Amino acid sequence: MSSTFYKESDDIMERFELATERISQIKEDKELPENLQAYFNQVADFVMTVLPIMNKAIDGTLAERSLEQCQADNKTIFSIYEKDNYENSFLCPTYAVEKLGEEVGGPLSAAFYSITSIIEAAFAGRVDKFTIYCELLLQLYGECQIEDEDKYRRESILNALYSFKHDYCQMFLSEQIISMVDPEYDFYTRIIMEDDLSDDRYMYKYGMYIGPNELGIAAHLRSLPHEDVVAMAQTYVQGYIKGFEVTGKDISIKDTVGVNAPVGFELMTREAIRLFDEAGLAATVRFGGTSSRNLFSSVPNKQCEYDHKDDRAYYWDKGMADRFLEVQKNTLEKHKELAAVYGGPAVIETFGEVPFEPANRDANAVYSDKQNELNVYYASQNGQINNQYIKGEERSFTIIAYPIPEIGKDFNEIFNETVAVNTMDYELYKNIQQHIIDVLDQGEKVHITGRGDNHTDITVKLHHLDDPAHQTNFENCVADVNIPVGEVFTSPELEGTNGVLHVTQVYLNELGYRNLEMKFEDGKIISYTCSNFDNEEENKKYIYDNVLHKHDTLPMGEFAIGTNTRAFVMGQKYSIADKLPILIAEKTGPHFAVGDTCYSHAEDVPMYNPDGKECIARDNSCSLLRKTDFSKAYFNCHTDITIPYYELGDITVITADGRELPIIREGRFVVEGTEELNKALDM
Repeated sequence: MSSTFYKESDDIMERFELATERISQIKEDKELPENLQAYFNQVADFVMTVLPIMNKAIDGTLAERSLEQCQADNKTIFSIYEKDNYENSFLCPTYAVEKLGEEVGGPLSAAFYSITSIIEAAFAGRVDKFTIYCELLLQLYGECQIEDEDKYRRESILNALYSFKHDYCQMFLSEQIISMVDPEYDFYTRIIMEDDLSDDRYMYKYGMYIGPNELGIAAHLRSLPHEDVVAMAQTYVQGYIKGFEVTGKDISIKDTVGVNAPVGFELMTREAIRLFDEAGLAATVRFGGTSSRNLFSSVPNKQCEYDHKDDRAYYWDKGMADRFLEVQKNTLEKHKELAAVYGGPAVIETFGEVPFEPANRDANAVYSDKQNELNVYYASQNGQINNQYIKGEERSFTIIAYPIPEIGKDFNEIFNETVAVNTMDYELYKNIQQHIIDVLDQGEKVHITGRGDNHTDITVKLHHLDDPAHQTNFENCVADVNIPVGEVFTSPELEGTNGVLHVTQVYLNELGYRNLEMKFEDGKIISYTCSNFDNEEENKKYIYDNVLHKHDTLPMGEFAIGTNTRAFVMGQKYSIADKLPILIAEKTGPHFAVGDTCYSHAEDVPMYNPDGKECIARDNSCSLLRKTDFSKAYFNCHTDITIPYYELGDITVITADGRELPIIREGRFVVEGTEELNKALDM
């Protein structure tokens, strides 16, 4: 680990030794009521399970473990997340509340979840982080001994959590920011570039769960010819570079790129880092597991992550929010030179996990209405601060996705087909999509309908083109920021965009929705529902939390027509349509994004299609508020909802004089020059 933040000291070693010695004695105590003592015994056992890893990191022997030792440590440490173990542990809020009561069960479960971060600290050799989590545990233990009633214990527990998050936010948030923009502060690059990637032991250095998916991906990449792995890396790197080109941004003013990848992709990542280096970009690397809901998480239990996603509610108030924003602002100001030359992320995603539909549990933390308002405020301020130092009009990104072994017995075939989908003919799709755009640009609105069980019926209003010879409403998106090809998309006019959007089944950000329906009036959501739960209130809350991101409404930020029929057929052929990531799924039919536009924070940067026409549909009446009240202009979210071709009826362009120009009829493209797209659908 770089010494940018951390230097071992006698003081921290003394605190570490005192804290771990005291924790080792907790099970000998009989100071608390039985169930409460059982909680502290369990958390102490967990700390003692991870402690040997910390000790090996301290004495420099962690890398000397045999593969068998690595596997045994991995199984032991992460066993608490196994379904049966989790649901019968105090890490599970439901179990904790059942055993400890409503007053203290939830907060203590949240504290346990926070303390599991010692895993990452131990593998990184961070005695300081390991120690402060141990001290949090001891503080909670002491507070529960002092107080003899749960209502007082709850207050003390919440105060301890508040103080911990407030006092150490400087450490955690600052490091999170700096690790993104500073190539010198990097725990992962040395492993990727220097370790023997033919030896699985390298993966066990991260402090992340290593399971069949991680091992299977690594093995599959090793089985490929080296030139194939290099070609995968080239597609990924070239997509990032091309993203700057097509958006008219100057990549020469950037020095760093954020390489974000799942564990197991190191062979590809190593080649990508070399290619980025040749292009003048140093990489900052962030890794995560394939078994968690979020790329940077190492929790191999999606329900556990979901149960704890709102734990911040236990300590979240205006003072804490402002403290986080202050640290963010000060850190970026201190490192503004690094932030200015950070070009944005290049992301490798995975897909193929068993689709996750979470269970809503009463014991989980819930934000109050006031806290939800604070979340919106915080997201807005956070976005403004980030954009001040990492300017939206100067940064770009790219995303590419590959399957994991969990997808099933056809993994090798699906992986190879995904590689083919990711490298489809750029020029062919550019030309086909231009034919579609030429028709779309004749209209003032577009009418989209579903068929069968899909009852979508929505009209999207388009911007007026003052100079059709030099202007367009739709971007011709091939394979750059979003790999693979292809789609054409626009930011609709909100006023005049009305109707119902419906999908019988869709997965958004790893969460499944059945019969998701949204009604729009003047481009904004006025009602929404789904059929995931028997209780309508639960259905609405599920969407409010995870699609609207706690906003009362969101605008339609994007309307697009996906054109990658080969990717659609891949999903149908291998019965993996429900497992395709949004990156690919959005290309397999028309989609509608709720939230910000695709040009968020970069609306004033001219954008041109390959034919030289400027895409003028970069704003809507919400984003234009940045000129009068910046805090109301952005929602800091953008979620694509795709209608698959088999649920799609018609897409019809309606001109100002009432003519109807079909793009798609009954799920098939009918514009002259798009015949190639139907071949895959008709096979």
